[in-house]
Amino acid sequence: MYYGVFMDNFALLKEDSFEESLSEILQLNQKNEKHTILLVDDEVNNLQLLRRTLRHDYNIITASNGKEALEIVEGKGDEIALIVSDQKMPEMEGTEFLKRVAGEYPDIVKILLTGHLDVDAIVDSINDCHLYQYIVKPFDPEELKMTIDSGIRKFDLVNNKTVILKDLRELFYKTIKLIASALDAKDPYTHGHSLRVTMYSLILAKNLNLDDTTLEEIETAGLLHDIGKIGIPQKILCKPDKLTDEEYELMKSHPARAEKMLMGIKKLTVVSNWLRCHHERWDGKGYPYGLKGEEIPISGRIIALADTYDAMTSTRSYRKALSHETAIEEIKKCAGTQFDPVLAELFIKCSDEIKAAKEDPETYYPKYSYLQKQIYETK
Repeated sequence: MYYGVFMDNFALLKEDSFEESLSEILQLNQKNEKHTILLVDDEVNNLQLLRRTLRHDYNIITASNGKEALEIVEGKGDEIALIVSDQKMPEMEGTEFLKRVAGEYPDIVKILLTGHLDVDAIVDSINDCHLYQYIVKPFDPEELKMTIDSGIRKFDLVNNKTVILKDLRELFYKTIKLIASALDAKDPYTHGHSLRVTMYSLILAKNLNLDDTTLEEIETAGLLHDIGKIGIPQKILCKPDKLTDEEYELMKSHPARAEKMLMGIKKLTVVSNWLRCHHERWDGKGYPYGLKGEEIPISGRIIALADTYDAMTSTRSYRKALSHETAIEEIKKCAGTQFDPVLAELFIKCSDEIKAAKEDPETYYPKYSYLQKQIYETK
């Protein structure tokens, strides 16, 4: 059962169609609601012509100058999809108004109406205001309508793509967590192991002030660090007695298996390289490659500490859990041999925080999770 759950979720990660089907998803997510357009012109006749041209297809707001229009944008900027503004107006010119809009609402599509074709001024305004298009007056209403319809399609593409990419990121994250849960479920003694290892790894990583990209990769690696065990028989994983030499060699193969499983997933290329290293030792006596010292990626050194601590402080089929204090003493003893001495010292300094996180992972994991913050705080 657990293998089936794993494979179903792993297949989602292997599907490169996340990005490939984006345009297809976009078409399915087009809204039927009318978009709102802001028209800005100090000439009443122009405003009336613009309104007549667009009112059947769009919600229309009007303003007679740049200052009034800016006040409207400040209050309703999130509702506005596109702005058509005249250039020559009292109090504030169109380019100045659109430049201010671009700073606060870069996704609003901006079209400038101008009575004079000044190439240099047009180029400057395109760059400064992020103009979508400029139109020289007098304009043909049907051509203007076509330009606006095109601008609205651009607005939908940009905004829907942003939403969908966030949704895909959330799906990716949830899939990884489901895989981690399926892995832990293979062995009743390792329930929650992957999440705790990830949590301890993030505590260390944040105390090292690592950059956001590395935090994301460490979190992903922590959740998936035991993925290579999916092919190891449960009778070996849960064996209460000492493993035979043959069984131990099979168990030792899981880091290399993990690398092989993930290396074909573009987003997880770096993570796949890291997963093979979390059983390497600082003194070079680890496996599978016998890497030594700083040959081991820092993520591998971090996860090795977190993994060992959680293994020591959790009950397993072959022994009872050790106390937090005993595990910390063991890490002290193994600094410089099994563990990176600098990271071991930092782990010990963070031991109170780690103990608190161990006792209440449901509270502490969201506190340290980089992925969770990126997904849910930006929605």
